[in-house]
Amino acid sequence: MPHMYEVLRRPIMTERNTELMMQGRYTFEVAPDSNKIQIKEAVEKAFNVTVLAVNTLNVHGKARRQRTRLRGYSPSWKKAIVTLAPGQRIEIFEGI
Repeated sequence: MPHMYEVLRRPIMTERNTELMMQGRYTFEVAPDSNKIQIKEAVEKAFNVTVLAVNTLNVHGKARRQRTRLRGYSPSWKKAIVTLAPGQRIEIFEGI
């Protein structure tokens, strides 16, 4: 079980996630063995916000180009989409 501050790895900034931010939903890469309760506690403690819901999904690694007979994959990781209470924001996303 990861420590509370090891649960959140990094925020994810893509075009789709920018649209989700307008709805009060923020996306993070999280530890693969973390659960929704740990993610909720980590976000609430780290950013001083109220979390209404947490959705998680495992992103499987894609096959890399073949240059030799050996085939490589990009690493798999876990994504969490966190929904905040209305009117709340996470400031680190706003400046990007």
